[in-house]
Amino acid sequence: MDKHGKNVLVVGGAGYVGGALTDLLMETKHRVRVYDALLYEEAYRKNVEFVLGDVRDRHRLEKHLDWADVVVWLAALVGDAACALNPDVSAAVNRDTVRWMARRFDGRIVFLSTCSVYGAQDGLLVESSPTAPLSVYAETKLEAEGYLADKNAIIFRLGTLFGVGDLFARIRLDLVVNVLTVRACQHGRVTVYGGDQFRPLLHVRDAARAIAENLTTAHCGVFNLSQENVRIVDLAEQVGQYVPGILIERVGTTFEDARNYRVSIEKAATEMGFTPRYSIAEGIEEIKALVDSGRLKDLDNPRYSNVGFLKRYQPHVDLRYASEKVAEEAALRAA
Repeated sequence: MDKHGKNVLVVGGAGYVGGALTDLLMETKHRVRVYDALLYEEAYRKNVEFVLGDVRDRHRLEKHLDWADVVVWLAALVGDAACALNPDVSAAVNRDTVRWMARRFDGRIVFLSTCSVYGAQDGLLVESSPTAPLSVYAETKLEAEGYLADKNAIIFRLGTLFGVGDLFARIRLDLVVNVLTVRACQHGRVTVYGGDQFRPLLHVRDAARAIAENLTTAHCGVFNLSQENVRIVDLAEQVGQYVPGILIERVGTTFEDARNYRVSIEKAATEMGFTPRYSIAEGIEEIKALVDSGRLKDLDNPRYSNVGFLKRYQPHVDLRYASEKVAEEAALRAA
């Protein structure tokens, strides 16, 4: 790493991954600037330079790209159901902004994609395996990857994240490990749709660490990142080890749950030495501790779910509109 550090622009840095990443970057010599619309947040209180902005506001974002040596692009509408609410907005945010950024910026780029681009396939999938996206979310992420093919860019295809990232950013309770743990603690039962389908899982802090360690490396191209490939029903049973006595109910699959894939991280392990540090068990314990200690006042608050939050603003599903409504509601609560 450059001993003097780099100018690192973290676009979408106030979110779930961004919260974990900025904690790591604050311990380095890098100069960090976060650009974020605060779609799901009411405030940004970290001691990091911050710019409130929508990624579709190219005039506003452009001058910050000029400042940056490295761009970490975390900004996205995330999740199959969330992106399906308004495919046009999802494409504009997840795909079109990346195309513009790739044309406009010539420095180092770190981009987060998803293992969902593989769709439903058997076998252990590597980065060169065929892609078969089943959702707007996966389609837009895969298209965005293509715009970075000839850039100084590293693309991480993440498994489904879990765990607690940091002390400030919104916890996501719409991710399979997190939601199963919450439901087990809250209701003493969990519902598993299908259950035999595999998912690659990854702790959010392991994702953040992979980003932080590759800001200035020469690694380029696509890398799968996960901690473990797990059947959903086996995951539910693992949750049961930490919340004894829960009832596991299995029902038929839905479209979203038809995704089935296992990924190999051999490339990341071999070429960049990536080794996950945080286990699924640790993630379950983190979420359970939040629930048991009462640190999450309203577990059913739509704020903790991407699709749950965005549904409140249908038919708008617009970042500017939703951000304004969050601010208005926060002001009303404070009044």
